[in-house]
Amino acid sequence: MLDQTIEIARDEQVELCKKGDNSAYFSVYERYAKPMLNSSMRVLNNIADAEDMVQEAFIDAFNNLESFTYKSSFEAWLRRIVINKSISLLRKRKITWADIDLSDAAADAPEETPEDQFEFDLQRVKAAIRELPENYRVIFNLFVIDELKQDEIASLLNISHNNVRTIYHRAKKKVLDILNSKDHG
Repeated sequence: MLDQTIEIARDEQVELCKKGDNSAYFSVYERYAKPMLNSSMRVLNNIADAEDMVQEAFIDAFNNLESFTYKSSFEAWLRRIVINKSISLLRKRKITWADIDLSDAAADAPEETPEDQFEFDLQRVKAAIRELPENYRVIFNLFVIDELKQDEIASLLNISHNNVRTIYHRAKKKVLDILNSKDHG
């Protein structure tokens, strides 16, 4: 069997961080802080909480750099930490991810890819996404924006893959309904 490991290019600044270079820590933080804040905001929808989660994620990442082995990019590894911390905060607030009744249409629908995105004005779509109930918004953003696979989302949230699929389809329909109602309202 062939080894299908993909070699990820080493990041010079991350390597300097591993050696304790203080200016490299700042450089890595400056490069990734804003995209990580955006990822956390898509989960939490609260700037103060998102900023806290990003700070905690950077602390954890920097303290555990020896465990980063380039199986993915540093950005992907850090984003996973940010998303996990953001979801953990939601759990602490007792956001429940209960199984919902699966409709036949959603259960039988093929899994979509992130490329199946909407062709609407970006600001209107963002506003519509912010109107979603929290569980819909989190799953929609993790799948469409952060491009996590539905089975990964299910694992992160400790819910079934079918539940993720159903919530995603309902969220997508609700976004379309919001956009259509604003077009005609």
